[in-house]
Amino acid sequence: MRKTHKRGNIKNIIIVIISFMFLFSIGFVAGTKLLNKSSSTENNTLTKDNQALQGNRDSVLKNVDNAGEITSPDKSQTNTENANNTTKTTNPSSEGTTSTNKNGDKSGDSATKKEAFLTFDDGPTTNITPKILKILDDYNIKATFFVVGQNAENYPELVREERDKGHSIANHTYSHDYKYIYASTSNFIKDIEKNNQVLTSILGEYNSKIIRFPGGSFGSKRAPYREAVKKAGYTYVDWNALNGDAEKLNVPADKLLENIKSTVGNQNHLVILMHDSSTKATTVEALPKIIDYLKSKGYEFKAM
Repeated sequence: MRKTHKRGNIKNIIIVIISFMFLFSIGFVAGTKLLNKSSSTENNTLTKDNQALQGNRDSVLKNVDNAGEITSPDKSQTNTENANNTTKTTNPSSEGTTSTNKNGDKSGDSATKKEAFLTFDDGPTTNITPKILKILDDYNIKATFFVVGQNAENYPELVREERDKGHSIANHTYSHDYKYIYASTSNFIKDIEKNNQVLTSILGEYNSKIIRFPGGSFGSKRAPYREAVKKAGYTYVDWNALNGDAEKLNVPADKLLENIKSTVGNQNHLVILMHDSSTKATTVEALPKIIDYLKSKGYEFKAM
């Protein structure tokens, strides 16, 4: 009797163990499938995000192919937006328009003349700007510096050096604070005018009405600001080529050169976006290569 009872207990224990193992295996398989599905969903999301990021960059590069030449508020031609959100602007040295740069050089109808305007935003800074000035001196090239007022206050001697070396100095707002300047058109104009006051105090005389929007003037959201700037009598300048040094920190110099080549294309009139902020050491490294490349393509360098 005891043996039968013992055998029954053992049998029950075995059944319980087998049932537990069966349930565990079902749960494990289901969990694995759920994990794989979650991982697949996450990978798909990351892939879509990466595609979106790449698409945004491609869109920017497509936009700057046609955008960014100087538009003058006293011209009948005004900015319009096409389906690609690209600004159409008046070229100061083509289509019969005459412009005079800082050195007094006049340019008329030059549809086939290849001109390059090197522009540097966000300076001056003590570790980058002097190196850029030295390279420009070595090549006897004049450029345009879109100066941030707060930096100009900190390093007025560099602003004076830029001017004394024959480069053009333009306005890139006082604060470069997106939240403030793009909160309202009045804030934007106030920030521009504050920078004008700073530059005047440093240089003694500052009459330039050329500005650049932080982040560029592209897109429908900037339309009210473009109109406010025009009404205030300013000329805003975007770009139609770039080295991509704003995409992230420490972009390799060779990559900066590749970006120039891919955005220059066959354009005769170039406005090239670069930066002389404190983190742009590779911009200094790439600049001679960029200049040599543009020279090999027959471009003449000018300041605005």
